[in-house]
Amino acid sequence: MLSWLVKNILIILTKFVSGASVRWIGCRPDETCQRVYIANHTSHLDGVVIWAALPSEIRKNTRLVAAKDYWMGGPIRRFLAIKVLNVILVDRENVSKRNNPLYHMLDEMGDKYSIIIFPEGSRSTTGVVAEFKSGVYYLVKKKPELEIIPIYLDNMNRILPKGVLLPAPMLSRVLFGAPIWFEKNESKDAFLVRTRESVLALKNFRDQIENR
Repeated sequence: MLSWLVKNILIILTKFVSGASVRWIGCRPDETCQRVYIANHTSHLDGVVIWAALPSEIRKNTRLVAAKDYWMGGPIRRFLAIKVLNVILVDRENVSKRNNPLYHMLDEMGDKYSIIIFPEGSRSTTGVVAEFKSGVYYLVKKKPELEIIPIYLDNMNRILPKGVLLPAPMLSRVLFGAPIWFEKNESKDAFLVRTRESVLALKNFRDQIENR
């Protein structure tokens, strides 16, 4: 009961603080398929904003992938991660062949859960979308049937930038793009460029809207 209450309060607060308008471009919410949502990363709120922007039926089967050391850094964060958000926690500090975050993610996803990830790895302080790291490539190579949904988050770096503790309510956008898939025999570099460009295309779409 407590976790249900906190979850609903968190969704309301997240929508209020982010003021996020949500737009699906070239795709629609779909609870029948398993997806990997990939987005640019500028704020600690990014994952929760995406999660809150999803329709409730999709949200319940979508999990944020996040760093274990951050979310286990205190009782409140730990409660939110485990009891409220159902986060897939990955270890960034003791990575080895036996403790590979990729296999942990795949196990936690099973055939049920979609996930939210940030292929840049760390948060950008400039707003520039950095080169994507290889984790998303190895993930979808293992499970090529996954739909990859690019997302561009606009203005989140001003709401809760890196190094700031309290968010400042502002308007933002969550743009969901058309799905892409892993292509057989596609190289890692080509895949990472293509997926990053799918996110940048949404940024360009945002710019076109503003310049009309």
